[in-house]
Amino acid sequence: MLDLTYETPAAKVIAGAQSDWELVIGMEVHAQVASKAKLFSGASTKFGAEPNSNVAFVDAGMPGMLPVINEFCVAQAVRTGLGLKAAIHLKSAFDRKNYFYPDLPQGYQISQLYEPIVGEGEVLVEMGEGRARLVRIERIHLEQDAGKSIHDMDPARSFVDLNRTGVALMEIVSRPDIRGPEEAAAYIAKLRQIMLYLGTCDGNMQNGNLRADVNVSICQPGAYEKYRETGDFSHLGTRCEIKNMNSMRFIQQAIEFEARRQIRIVEGGGTVVQETRLYDPDKGETRSMRSKEEAHDYRYFPCPDLLPLEIEQAWVDDIEANLPELPDAKKARFMGDFGLSDYDAGVLTADLSAAAYFEETAAAAGDGKMAANWVINELFGRLKKDEKGIEDSPITPAALAGIVRLIRSDTISGKIAKDVFETAYTTGRDPEEIVETDGLKQVTDTGAIEAAVDEIIAANPEQVEKAKANPKLAGWFVGQVMKATGGKANPKAVNEIVTAKLGL
Repeated sequence: MLDLTYETPAAKVIAGAQSDWELVIGMEVHAQVASKAKLFSGASTKFGAEPNSNVAFVDAGMPGMLPVINEFCVAQAVRTGLGLKAAIHLKSAFDRKNYFYPDLPQGYQISQLYEPIVGEGEVLVEMGEGRARLVRIERIHLEQDAGKSIHDMDPARSFVDLNRTGVALMEIVSRPDIRGPEEAAAYIAKLRQIMLYLGTCDGNMQNGNLRADVNVSICQPGAYEKYRETGDFSHLGTRCEIKNMNSMRFIQQAIEFEARRQIRIVEGGGTVVQETRLYDPDKGETRSMRSKEEAHDYRYFPCPDLLPLEIEQAWVDDIEANLPELPDAKKARFMGDFGLSDYDAGVLTADLSAAAYFEETAAAAGDGKMAANWVINELFGRLKKDEKGIEDSPITPAALAGIVRLIRSDTISGKIAKDVFETAYTTGRDPEEIVETDGLKQVTDTGAIEAAVDEIIAANPEQVEKAKANPKLAGWFVGQVMKATGGKANPKAVNEIVTAKLGL
């Protein structure tokens, strides 16, 4: 079990203000559904294709073209909802959200306002030191993405690429339960991790496949608790939405700036205006984009081209039965089965490929804790230095497990093992073959070790007297013996023999 304290920690208090203010943050995360085809057409979703090459007639808004729902995208939304412990609605419906934009050929977006496919759920966000928060999910709905306007190719003209038009998105809407910039980034990271485990979104923020609209407001201490007790949003301050954030670092910076901006306004006697803003990372500030629209501004109405979506409980049950082990469950199992610390288990389960690599290594090594140490400290450290991912590791789980087994059998010492690791990593040679061929086996013959100890003691009588007066100095003799044997002597045996010979 995860040893966590579920709490509502104090929100980040903004320093430098006339009085204390707390942050209240809600997020609308747009996650591109991992699907080869779009939500309502068979056009490809492949990233990086030639502009306007992945566009079907229905995506381009051609007259008479009707949308056809992609069943796989629906299943992916259901999988995501189940992964977030959310209610799955067996009946949902699509609506038209009407607005004009150059890269929206139809003049409307097909979305789900009134009857989303996924209802209330929750995300466990770990904040370190055994603390965790439960961020409530209000809903997840399916919708189609718009295209992309390009303004930097010509000084006088703008261009439109419709490749993204019609790509399926899951909009994951949270309650305003997030209380600080760091927590907002941790929430996004946890959502991303869960969806990567589920295989429902690739989480690539750089390509725009995962982005967030961040709603920020300020309130005085105690107001948020009143909102939680009553559900009355009037206890919270006026919110401003920061649009299309695709960097966790920028999300934190934008929240920090926006909170201070709102505090300056309120403490200066002004009123925060509800609006949509953009974050400028070069200037480190948000700026006004437009006044915040409400639902009625979009003239929502049921999409006349699509019947209500009805799914069967048996279908949902089948999806649930085939869900993979999710991050929290895997972390708890690693802690229980392998005796790992909360931190180590968290590091190993942060990435699905890393978790699989570790588990294969641990099984072959026969020692989960030692395998974890080698994966985290030696392998991850070297991969980071080489700017490689775990998928590109030059050393296989079987090879790393071989090093662990060599240590456990006292064939090599931990120090020699690092040299073996380096050779295996750079050459691809088998660790056992390296030890055998390069003569790296550990010296366990106590007679040979005793001879080395006797020689060092005989040559250093002054050091012997110092060690007898201060037993901590016996380590000097251990070091000299290890040096004399090329690091091959068994350290434990050396310590025992040195201690006995010095009469300590």
